[in-house]
Amino acid sequence: MMPVEREFVTREFVSLGTSIACAEMIRSGTTTFADMYYFEEEVAKATAAAGLRAVCSQTVMKFPTPDARSYEESLAMARDFIIDWKGHPLIIPSVAPHSPYTCTAEMMRAAAQLAVEFDIPLHTHLSETASEVENMRKEQGMPVIPYVKKQDLFEAKVIAAHCVHVDEGEIRTLQHAHAGIAHNPSSNLKLSSGVAPVRRMLELGLNVGIGTDGPASNNDLDMFEEMRLASFAQKVTSGDPTALPARSVVLMATRMGAEALHMGAITGSLEPGKRADLILLNISPVHNSPHFRRDSNALYAQIVYAAKSSDVSDVMVDGKFLMRDKELLTLSESELLAESQAYAKRIDLFLIDRENSVLSKLIAIGGTSEEESFEIQSKVRIASIDPILEALQDPKIEIIRQRHYREYDVYFFFTGIDQGILRYREDSFIENDRVEKVRTRLTLIGPTREDEFPQEVLLSRSRYLAPANQSLRFYQEYFKPQIQKEIEKDRLRFLVKYQDIEFFINLDNISKPGLGCFLEIKSRTWSRQDAELKSRLAVDLIRLLGADPDESTSEDYIEMVR
Repeated sequence: MMPVEREFVTREFVSLGTSIACAEMIRSGTTTFADMYYFEEEVAKATAAAGLRAVCSQTVMKFPTPDARSYEESLAMARDFIIDWKGHPLIIPSVAPHSPYTCTAEMMRAAAQLAVEFDIPLHTHLSETASEVENMRKEQGMPVIPYVKKQDLFEAKVIAAHCVHVDEGEIRTLQHAHAGIAHNPSSNLKLSSGVAPVRRMLELGLNVGIGTDGPASNNDLDMFEEMRLASFAQKVTSGDPTALPARSVVLMATRMGAEALHMGAITGSLEPGKRADLILLNISPVHNSPHFRRDSNALYAQIVYAAKSSDVSDVMVDGKFLMRDKELLTLSESELLAESQAYAKRIDLFLIDRENSVLSKLIAIGGTSEEESFEIQSKVRIASIDPILEALQDPKIEIIRQRHYREYDVYFFFTGIDQGILRYREDSFIENDRVEKVRTRLTLIGPTREDEFPQEVLLSRSRYLAPANQSLRFYQEYFKPQIQKEIEKDRLRFLVKYQDIEFFINLDNISKPGLGCFLEIKSRTWSRQDAELKSRLAVDLIRLLGADPDESTSEDYIEMVR
């Protein structure tokens, strides 16, 4: 999805997509929604024009996005958006640090501070997948919810999407923080993320609303379908057919949903002092007949288990009708769909072309994952590794861990720079001069985007990783590279802390081709300001290790031999 977004997402694209979504939501009886995306001002404009109510959240991430080149830029956009839209009768502006795995701790804290400053919600994804939780435990020594609490996220009015993999202690933490939960059953089922413990959340007093997630991970915005699935999923996982009864589901879709969005004072129920947000639902179609009234809960069962979104006839938001007798009053569906189909044709062509690409072949192998590499790096040719090893004993440098590898790299080059470079790597892990284990993997390295700093370069490039379970010959015949080149090196890798910042230091001896020895310093980064700081410290570190930063280069080894 992300490469397609990088290719197509613009202000116009977002505005069109939002208008189509609003048309679908009005037709299916949704009056209020929460959103996080790019160019959120365009989402707000299109939503207000359609007459719907929404919490619109400007996304903040540590990677370049379609609307921002850096974290600072996205946070500045969020601030401007909040200032421009706060107090609007239909739109509540919000900030959205996307998730703990796409934002640093500093970014989560900054976003929370911004939300507290303007007293607006903070929208994020928490504990959506088991792997997310596992990685957080591995990297931070704690689950996701305690981690974000440590970053003061819950000082803000949090809207937490998903929360599928949370235990009872984490549920209580969310409840004490008055966080609202956006439960998205279709998305969680389609992506096999799991089923959130909604029944226990409700028992412990959490405000849980029902959402669709985006159509990218659902395919529609039908809240009637979500209500039904929310109930069914809890029944299946609990083994109790009475779990999450219809009346509770309707509550989640209305008044409790408004509370989860921190909007309970103005909408979610029909009572004096609240806004006139309502829908009319025909409960007499053949699929919802006949009617039984012996049980006071029968009407809720009709709505959840039998009603369909097509049964909605009228929609009012803020006292104004947006649909009467199934006729939209604020949007022209025919114009929107014609315009969107033109986009769809362009995207089809893009995807057809991609299916003939190295990336599509890599994905077909299985196990492929994407990451955006955003780092500062510099390397300096050195006469010998020994003086650097001695300099590493300087007390100013804290060595966290050390590893020894022998790396055998084969690079595949293809016609067309947009295909990227595919690397087949065999890592031999050396312990006591013996090979303890061997790991092989494939990495598709996309074109590099660079920003230069003194003696440093900030590199941003997409990388797709896949396990290499076949022989090198298999991949040569499978990918059919135009050219291939080999690099062999002995690498000592150190993870160090210098002035409280972590750096990787690689001491490489390139034996094939005979490039000699290099000192390489790298550090992951997440913003231009952070990169500038780490760039300066990396230069100091090069000097401290006895090398000359004026002789540094940002070239990869393969670029030296091409």
